[in-house]
Amino acid sequence: MTASFTRRLLLAAMATWLTACTQVSTTEGGAIGVERKQRMFALLSNEQVNQMAAQSYAGSLDQARKQGRLNTDAAITKRVRAVSQKLIPQVVAFRKDALGWPWEVNVERNDELNAYCAPGGKIMFFTGIVERLKLSDDEIAAIMGHEMAHALREHGRERMSEVYAKQIGLQLFSAVTGGEYDQYLSLADQVATVAYSLPHSRKHESEADAIGLELAARAGYDPRAAITLWQKMAAVGGGQPPQFLSTHPSNDTRIREMQALMPRVVPLYEVARNKG
Repeated sequence: MTASFTRRLLLAAMATWLTACTQVSTTEGGAIGVERKQRMFALLSNEQVNQMAAQSYAGSLDQARKQGRLNTDAAITKRVRAVSQKLIPQVVAFRKDALGWPWEVNVERNDELNAYCAPGGKIMFFTGIVERLKLSDDEIAAIMGHEMAHALREHGRERMSEVYAKQIGLQLFSAVTGGEYDQYLSLADQVATVAYSLPHSRKHESEADAIGLELAARAGYDPRAAITLWQKMAAVGGGQPPQFLSTHPSNDTRIREMQALMPRVVPLYEVARNKG
């Protein structure tokens, strides 16, 4: 393979990659100022991701229903849905189209400390996180706002785009070198994960923390409850891996970041509380 041919191949591959990708900013900044540009694959639309998420969510509901675990705790289900009814209208602060999403909120009888909002607004809470952490409504709002933020920022679609980009890069490397260095692809993949994918995933978590604080505050829930929430999580979470090897910021890091945002979100809470 000549150097000239290699350069032409690299240029062609780069042109293809640039064509397949697009920079988008799907959300407005809000009071907390989340304005990071996002790179998505144009061929992987938001509608496609939402459809896949809806199908997966429906499957989870069906399984939980068959096992008698879906919305069996009427009190927790009522609390979680009441919080969602206040939070969902606040999404217009970040993206107006999200108000028209087919939002759905359910509760699964499950002891795990977990909750999620799938792309497109499909929310699930596990009873374990509410019961084991003895959550207040303000703390439920902190969790729900965080999970809703992932959907608003299309973090799922962004992560899928990153995976595709990394795969293309590794395939390009193999093609250019004629497979001569394929034994090093695993190492290259690990380096890319630690140097890029994990930090970017931590950025997603920090963005979700920030947007979640604002959603909760605008809905009239005390954003300072997010601090007590993560203190509870730290107490039950045990040891954590080094932050540079984790997809999530450390508990101490995210608490510091949220404390720094309080001067911007507490006034929103005070306004909402006075209106109420």
